[in-house]
Amino acid sequence: MIGLPSPPFVHIDGIHNFRDIGGYPTHSHTPSHPRSIRRSFIYRCAEPSKVTPAGQQQLRDLGITTFFDLRSGPELEKMKARTPLVEIEGVRRVHVPAFQDEDYSPEQIAVRYRDYATNGTEGFTRAYHDILENAPPSYRTILLHIRDKPEESCVVHCTAGKDRTGVLMALILSLAGVDDDHIAREYELTDLGLLPLRPMILDHLMNEPALKDNEEGAMNMISAKDEDDLRPQQWVESNAKLDRSANMVATLQMIKDNYGGAEGYIKGKCGLTKDDIEQIRKNLIAKVQPEL
Repeated sequence: MIGLPSPPFVHIDGIHNFRDIGGYPTHSHTPSHPRSIRRSFIYRCAEPSKVTPAGQQQLRDLGITTFFDLRSGPELEKMKARTPLVEIEGVRRVHVPAFQDEDYSPEQIAVRYRDYATNGTEGFTRAYHDILENAPPSYRTILLHIRDKPEESCVVHCTAGKDRTGVLMALILSLAGVDDDHIAREYELTDLGLLPLRPMILDHLMNEPALKDNEEGAMNMISAKDEDDLRPQQWVESNAKLDRSANMVATLQMIKDNYGGAEGYIKGKCGLTKDDIEQIRKNLIAKVQPEL
């Protein structure tokens, strides 16, 4: 088991990439008037189908009441053929697919966005714009939970807990006043969270026709950050070092350019009001010193 920094990671037996998005400073933070994102309210993770009984008890001990599942219907059907969906006693599962009528598994992302295989931010920015255009109904449901149920901790996940989940986490943190650098750093943590699964995911993707014999493209699909110790040596030797946080920084800029920032997106695409947004901010921000 890899030792992950805690915070933000929380060990839940059988679930990878499980972490708390709280603890980051907001723009209103000063040493004399501390402000940061509330801890122990919103968590993110990879799909939870292999959670053990011990892991289920850990979730209940955290006070988690709701799991929001962003995966598509076809994606769930395909996964259920291998691993049944898990039902956790005392925890509600809410299916809020980011894509209603299409499979948005990693394999299908590769089919539609072959330029993931190239260096630069353009492929990810296009993919994340596609998520933003399709996900408003699902994102709205989760945002309303944050507005209405500030005492009920929740978990948001997709398959890897990287793209559909990562875009929503970026919106939430940006809305609450976390700066782009901290949001990009939070996004990068998925590399650490998924490290134990990397060989299995890579092998699976390399067997897909769209990525066959394209190890670089497959690695781009599952990585948020380029690190020598996370990449095959031959890839490192043949490619310039690229900081994957640039993908999220570019996405945040795209959100500003296309939607007027997180608040503009949430008003314009998710249909929330100014009062809704103020209540969400109130529920997200704590008067405590940042931890991250």
